[in-house]
Order: sequence, then structure tokens, then C-alpha cells
Amino acid sequence: MALFGTNGVRGVANVDMTAEVAMNLAKSIGTFRRGRIAVGRDTRHSGDMLKNAVIAGLLSTGCPVIDLGIAPTPCIQYYVKRHADAGIVITASHNPPEYNGIKGIAGDGTEMSRQDEAAVEQIYYSGAFRKADWSETGRVSTADPKPEYIDGITALVDAAAIQGRHFTVVADPGCGAASVTTPFLLRGLGCRVITLNAQVDGTFPGRNPEPTGNEINDLKAAVRTAKADLGIAHDADADRAVFIDDRGRFVNEDVLLALMTRYRLQQKPGIIVTPVSSSSLIEDIARQYDGEVIWTMVGSIHVARKMMEVGAVFGGEGNGGLIFPEFQHCRDGGMSAASMLEMLAKTGRKLSDLVDALPSYCSVKEKIRCPDKDAVLREIAAAVRSEKVDLTDGIKVYRPDGWVLIRASGTEPIVRVFAESRTDAGARKLADYGVGLVNDHNK
Repeated sequence: MALFGTNGVRGVANVDMTAEVAMNLAKSIGTFRRGRIAVGRDTRHSGDMLKNAVIAGLLSTGCPVIDLGIAPTPCIQYYVKRHADAGIVITASHNPPEYNGIKGIAGDGTEMSRQDEAAVEQIYYSGAFRKADWSETGRVSTADPKPEYIDGITALVDAAAIQGRHFTVVADPGCGAASVTTPFLLRGLGCRVITLNAQVDGTFPGRNPEPTGNEINDLKAAVRTAKADLGIAHDADADRAVFIDDRGRFVNEDVLLALMTRYRLQQKPGIIVTPVSSSSLIEDIARQYDGEVIWTMVGSIHVARKMMEVGAVFGGEGNGGLIFPEFQHCRDGGMSAASMLEMLAKTGRKLSDLVDALPSYCSVKEKIRCPDKDAVLREIAAAVRSEKVDLTDGIKVYRPDGWVLIRASGTEPIVRVFAESRTDAGARKLADYGVGLVNDHNK
């Protein structure tokens, strides 16, 4: 059974993700990757249990551990790149409160590669852990990664331009790890900051950890009431950011990716990297500003590593996960927030105006329970071989009026269908076509 999913190892705390699993996984990482390992976590209630198990496992292999406490995942990654040989983040990102997980971080601050995950998984299942002599067990030190991370972001954006605008911003960290960074980052950039759900609380009482348009209605209302320039919300580990415009409207994540793509290409033409699930709007903008789009498999690790390979100027996913390579090659909610403020400051325009000026696409997303999902996708691939198809990740079928992507979930027995067109009716028709293909072969 595969241990690693699309984004680390996750499960329900004390059911799938137990202290024993965490300790053995840490032993595997410590056996595979020697040296100083930084460990941090989001705010989940089970975080202390798993963090202590991870630290114990690492120490048993002889690895010194730096305990970073509660911090956003990109903040931990920024620290690892500068001060450690590897890292482990205890987080389940956007999943509900009962979930938790473990993500490995490479020495350069990027997510652990698929090849390294496979090597760690082999050690985990073999039980061939390094056991240090009593005199060589690791020791624990502590560090606070937050000030350096906030200073790093501030140094890379045009802080003076932002400070000169005196923005009013409503920040909703969702009681997650951004509670200890984003409000302070924004205040340092001269913003008047109003906070919602900014207390550290792993039960997430204000809303679910995933900041979807339906989950952040309080943020929308607060932006309108305060006549704020912007609303910002994060998932639990703050590697993603989503935005509410000055009219209190949720900014679709694909639109967010397109806005930032345009702003970045205006500054420096080059390569944009994004998954095959992202909107065609990205390609429209790249074509307009002398950019080139490279499509990857779904997952931030694939986007980040392709960006490193080709020297991309920007990249990200259509889920609020934006990657700014001059800062670090990972999704970064804090850098996304500061970059959005810089874009508004430098353009002198309201976010609502920037959103409304973009061409519009319509999309439909469906999912179908599919126990033998891999076999179903093989049969669909054979059935559509006469079509214009991209097999980078799943099966993406292009039609004159849009496209439909059919791909298996990395963590569940389901097949996802994404469709996009210029009209709602066109997107619905393409989605129905994709769902029909799945159902025809889902015996």
C-alpha cells in the first residue's frame, strides 16, 4: 500500500495517523536523510502528539532536531533552506480538523521529491531504521523562524509602495498557522489590519480549514462593512491564500493565478509553469505578454521542480497556491498576500477592476466513485485516442469550445472530472461528456 499521497502522508489523527506511524515515518526520514532536521507544525489539536513522536523518531536515528513550534509551512521551508539539512512539517493543510499529516522537506526548502519519498517508503515498510548508540542520539534545540520569514518577504516586495497606500485589509487565518505571521506581515507593510479567526485553535471554530468561497462568508461581510481594500484567507498551514475583492466578492483561484501571471509577465517575460488542471486563461495571458506556459502533473511538487528545471519566472496552481521563485520554490500564502498588495499599489487599481477586466471562462467540477480508477482511465485513454489529447496527468481532451480533464484522485477511490469553456452551457456539456466516459467504463 502506498504511504505517500499527493501531498505527504495524511489520515485521521489517532486512527490512520497515529503516534506510531509518525515515529516510524520520522525514523525512516532520519535513516534516509542524516543531519539537522527542523520540525514544525500547524495548529491542529493532534499536532503536539505527532510532533513529539516525530522528534523522538528522529533523535533515535541520531539526527539533531530544531523544534520550530507553530509556523506556516512556507515559513518552515524558508528556515530549512537557510539553517537545516531537511525538515518535517506536521500538517494536513486544508483537510478537516480531525486529520493530520506529515510532509518531508528537502535541504533546499522544496517538498521532498517523489524519488526520495519512494526511498523513505521502502525504509518504512522494511523497518530497517538506523538506531544510534546511546551516546549518539540526537539533541533538541528550538528556534523561531517567523521574524526571518516576514523580513524575507518584506525585502522582496516594494514595501515603500505598499506602505504609501495605507491599505485596509481584513485577514482571516482560519485559526491556523498564519495567525502567527500574516497579521504581523501586513502591519509591517503599513496596512490597517482587521482580523477574523486569528487565534491559534486547532479545532478551527470559525470555519473549516479550506478557505473556499462558501466557507469565508464572514470575511466577505467584514470587507464590505469595513470598506476594506482586500480580504485575505489562508488554509491551516498557510501555503495557500485566497482573496476577497473590495466589493466583497470571492476571487476565483484560477482568476487569481491569471492576475498574478499577468503582473509577473509585465515585469519580466518568461516561462510560467502550472498543472494541466489550470484555466486556459493562463495561456491567453502568456500569449499576450510574450510568455510561455509549461503544463505539469497536478501537485505543487511537480510545479516547483519543473520551475527549477526551466528557470520559470512564476508558477502555481489554481487553488490559491502561488510560487514566487525569487523567494522560494514552494507555495507561499504570505508571499502571495504581500505580492497582491504590491500589485494593487503599483497598478493603482482596485482588485475588483483588475478582476473584471479579465476574459471570463466557465468551469464545472465533478467526481465519481470509482474503485478501479486506474483501469477505468486506461480504457478511456484507448477510447479517445483519435481525439486531441494530453496525457500529462490523467486524460485531457481538447475540443474547439474548451477541454475536459479526467484524472484519478491520488488519495481516494474517485475519478475527478474538470471541464472548462467560454460558457456555462459549454462547460456543462464537456463535463457531461467526461462523466459519461467514466460511467461507461466504471463497471
